[in-house]
Amino acid sequence: MSDTTAARGATAPAPIFEPDLLSRCISCGFCLPACPTYALTGDEASSPRGRITLMRALQNGDLEPDEPTLREQSSFCLGCRACEPVCPAGVQYGRLLEQWRVHQWRGRRRPLLARALTLVAGRRWLLRLLGLARGAARTRPAPATGCGQAGQRAPDGQRHLMLGCYERGLYPRVSRSARRLVPGLSVPTNQGCCGALHAHNGDLATGAALARELGRQLPGVIVTTSGGCAAHLAGVLGRDRVRELSEELTEALAADRARLGEVRVDGRRARVTLQDSCHLRNGLGVWREPRAILERIADYVEVSSAATCCGAAGTYAMLRPRDSRRILDPKLDEIEAAGVDYVVAVNPGCLRQLRTGLRRRRSPVRAVHLAELVEMAARAAPADG
Repeated sequence: MSDTTAARGATAPAPIFEPDLLSRCISCGFCLPACPTYALTGDEASSPRGRITLMRALQNGDLEPDEPTLREQSSFCLGCRACEPVCPAGVQYGRLLEQWRVHQWRGRRRPLLARALTLVAGRRWLLRLLGLARGAARTRPAPATGCGQAGQRAPDGQRHLMLGCYERGLYPRVSRSARRLVPGLSVPTNQGCCGALHAHNGDLATGAALARELGRQLPGVIVTTSGGCAAHLAGVLGRDRVRELSEELTEALAADRARLGEVRVDGRRARVTLQDSCHLRNGLGVWREPRAILERIADYVEVSSAATCCGAAGTYAMLRPRDSRRILDPKLDEIEAAGVDYVVAVNPGCLRQLRTGLRRRRSPVRAVHLAELVEMAARAAPADG
């Protein structure tokens, strides 16, 4: 090796992407039909395959870091990970996107709104005050209207409900409903953010650190009411440490099946549909459980777009509202055409997106979290059940 080559190797910058992740893509194109942004544009650069080609060009120095296409495509991607289940090569696209945004959004290049949201989410004392002011769940004796004591079965005897950073302020009823449904859950009020918001918005190191800190704050098994948070925590802490609420309720219902009634509207059994959480379905493979629960308590109607992104995508709906609405509107058309009473979400970002869109249309369809609808069914259970 020449002295010049050695000198270059000694000063070469660290790679932006993990090389083994980037090399897995075989450019087969199976990801194209699954990608919502490719469906919008038909542009190869807006597909997972095209974006990985851009990542490789960036990694190899064939494109300058400030190339406008790099900036646009790293932002335009929803990060829904719909490409992962259909990929025959097992490309971890979500991980690659996080690494890409660390590079593209470094320093002041990160969108101002994303910086503000992650700053607030990282203040544990502020989250605690927000939860207390809004009446989010906390550990205390709970009425026995739930689905059994599934929350008491952990190897170390502890099972904790994660409140979520913004969920505890925006939708405090969700945690209260989850606490009533699984009364054995502990709900410490001083818990912080899980870090998913940071990891998805260009601060991967802080996202991992917050997840590990939450793991120390909530030892044992963490039960979440947010699909995105569940996938992030599982990636950092391990799948055995994390349970999404529908998984917990499925076991609880199997042990105590007589504790749920039906959700009824105008004297009939309610018609409901589900909007999947992208990260929960594509990242953790959890999608059957919420459907099985809904089929038990109402007439379930599957819409063809249920498994595709609603356009919320964490901060995406705020950072790119026009593109977000382009993705959401056809989905709302389908939901309304299905004649359902409720559309159920298993992620707070999806819930916000659906409620905002339906209210804008003045639609009679109501968007609710799974925990809220199941609690309605629990309250409707026969008194002698």
